Amino acid sequence: MTAKTPHAAMGGNWASLLLPIAADDGIEFEKLCEELDILIDAGVDGIYSNGTAGEFHNQTEEEFDRIQAMLAERCKASSAPFVIGACQPDPLIMLNRVRRAAALDPRAIQVILPDWWPLSDAEAVDFLNRAAEAAGGIPLILYNPPHAKRVLTPKELGMVCAAVPAVIGIKLADGDDSWYAEARRHLSGLSLFVPGHHLATGIEEGVAAGAFSNVACLSPRGAQAWTVLMRNDIDAALDLERRICRFMDAHIVPFRQEFGYSNAALDKLLSAIGNWGPVGTRLRFPYRSIDTTEAIRLRRIARSELPDLFP
Repeated sequence: MTAKTPHAAMGGNWASLLLPIAADDGIEFEKLCEELDILIDAGVDGIYSNGTAGEFHNQTEEEFDRIQAMLAERCKASSAPFVIGACQPDPLIMLNRVRRAAALDPRAIQVILPDWWPLSDAEAVDFLNRAAEAAGGIPLILYNPPHAKRVLTPKELGMVCAAVPAVIGIKLADGDDSWYAEARRHLSGLSLFVPGHHLATGIEEGVAAGAFSNVACLSPRGAQAWTVLMRNDIDAALDLERRICRFMDAHIVPFRQEFGYSNAALDKLLSAIGNWGPVGTRLRFPYRSIDTTEAIRLRRIARSELPDLFP
């Protein structure tokens, strides 16, 4: 069986740049540089900074600039595609981040809708047009996650993004069959980035272009191999997706549902389970981190249940 392919300006398996955090809450930039080299060597389709797992909400502007400069320098030297997340709950700070990000010439810039008070559709269009202006021709990716103050429906997203041609894609949560039908109806001209552990379903449905992927947090090389498998054998890819989801539901999701850890904590746990780089599980204060012993405990289970991801 061959997967259907959506019209997409960009897509594939994008790995998150996770921040190695020291005991004093400082960013360990030497380890960040090492992490970048590992991700580039893994051959992922692209690397993106400053998603939720990249702790964009908990950085100074000087740190933001240093992270993006390092990302751009390492990726350009290796011809690796990169996206800069300029997200910030404050709209003025975010627009300034967009301007500075644009100077580094990324493939795209990711933004969120300002998040202290939910925007109306008209306000969302106004903000995204202003962001497009600040980006100076660099395309935009809209990040509308489930924890946003306002999660837009496919129809609402279609109307908002149609008014801002610079928005070429959306990172969002998927849903059931009716959600996919609505996405096909209203979002067909956009690159949709679904949750990483649902990517094979999104590809099979003819909707997803790719993922800013939590599976790449677990194993960048494994997530890339899985993405290639989707192009060649979607049934086998869907089988692996079912096993990934079972692992997530049994061993990862309970840390959020039962113990209240953040999604960023879960993604860093996945990275520590995969043990592919120097990231660690520590988040910046005041956010709680999952103890490294949990990653060590789950490492054997992950390799037993998901050997395909650990070639």
